[in-house]
Amino acid sequence: MPELNMVEALRSALLLEMERDERVMLLGLDIGRLGGVFRVTEGLLQRFGPDRVIDMPLAEGAIIGASIGLAVGGMIPVPEIQFLGFTHQAMHQIGPQMGRYRYRSRGRFTCPVTIRAPFGGGVRTPEFHPDSIEAQFVQQPGIKVVCPANPYDAKGLLLEAIRDPDPVLFLEPQRLYRSERVEVPATDYQIPFGQSRLVREGEHIVLIAWSASVELSLRAAERLAIMGISAAARRNRPHQTINV
Repeated sequence: MPELNMVEALRSALLLEMERDERVMLLGLDIGRLGGVFRVTEGLLQRFGPDRVIDMPLAEGAIIGASIGLAVGGMIPVPEIQFLGFTHQAMHQIGPQMGRYRYRSRGRFTCPVTIRAPFGGGVRTPEFHPDSIEAQFVQQPGIKVVCPANPYDAKGLLLEAIRDPDPVLFLEPQRLYRSERVEVPATDYQIPFGQSRLVREGEHIVLIAWSASVELSLRAAERLAIMGISAAARRNRPHQTINV
């Protein structure tokens, strides 16, 4: 198996899914010619063309609003919001519109939109760029919130998200984009939502974390072990609710 970082694992998932299903399309600011601010979508414009990889204007409400229309029309859009903090400009489109579309249409329409957004601090980003506001979206009915903690999970969870018939907010910890390489299958695999995983066994306490906090919890467990405290670390693969 190839060893990939998270950026490469995410790109692998997008490439696989766009080849598998011609309805899958990408849209967002600078995702085409530039390949995304973190280069996750690099090369996909050249591979699939401007009808499926679309550079959008700097207008988050328009990006998500267009995605809703595309989804209702039969496409499977994967919009990128450049940083999670900018989703405040599209809160109405994400919550009251996208999240409730199945309910509002009495089940006639689904809204298979997967919003990708980098988030989290620890990388010296300014102003809105490090915002971790995932808790605000957990309160939005109909929105599934997913936060991968490593490259392997990132690919499997993104494939699961794109194939979900309902909206998913897929949050990518920018601090982990290139922090490690792990073995990631080149083939198709999915990781179901709503399951946790024990990543370190312990006897005295349990640390529950998601996304980049998993790495911090493992480091904390190592320091606790020096003091004679055995800590178990459990990675939560979030879906709707987040445990703390």
